[in-house]
Amino acid sequence: MKQALVIIDIQEAFFLEEEYHLYEYEKVVATINNAINRARENEVPIIFIQHTEEAPSEFARGTATWELHQGLHKEGSDIVIEKITWDAFYQTAFDETLKKLGVEQLVFLGAQTEFCLDTTMRNAYSRGYQQNLLVKDGHSTLDSNVLTAKDIIRHHESVWNNRFVKIVEVEGI
Repeated sequence: MKQALVIIDIQEAFFLEEEYHLYEYEKVVATINNAINRARENEVPIIFIQHTEEAPSEFARGTATWELHQGLHKEGSDIVIEKITWDAFYQTAFDETLKKLGVEQLVFLGAQTEFCLDTTMRNAYSRGYQQNLLVKDGHSTLDSNVLTAKDIIRHHESVWNNRFVKIVEVEGI
């Protein structure tokens, strides 16, 4: 089954100011880079999804906070798809790109757990990508007014696992 590694919104906005650091961000970036390295070894396409908004916004194109995180093992041959909503499929070339590549299984990592990652994974399932994987410790979020980031992650993983995705360790991809 042909896979694609999909890394959602790992952008500098989550790394430049301490109050906006993703939960366990160092571990998350290490996991993502491990997945990137494994994907390269196995010639799996790597797709970065980049959230883009109109100015003024931390995700406005061209701002330092909009850039993909400099700590990622990104290369020039990797695919970058900009999105304007929480859903990477909405008004983008994402689905068309997956079809051109012959991808049947998506391997998800990224941010934020309860927003862009959740929305994109559920839409992928509805579009027929139904054997997808989520890499454990490869996604994160921020504390909300109601729940800690750790609780948000635990809750979403319990909802997603064996429904929308199968959660695996990075070695399982």
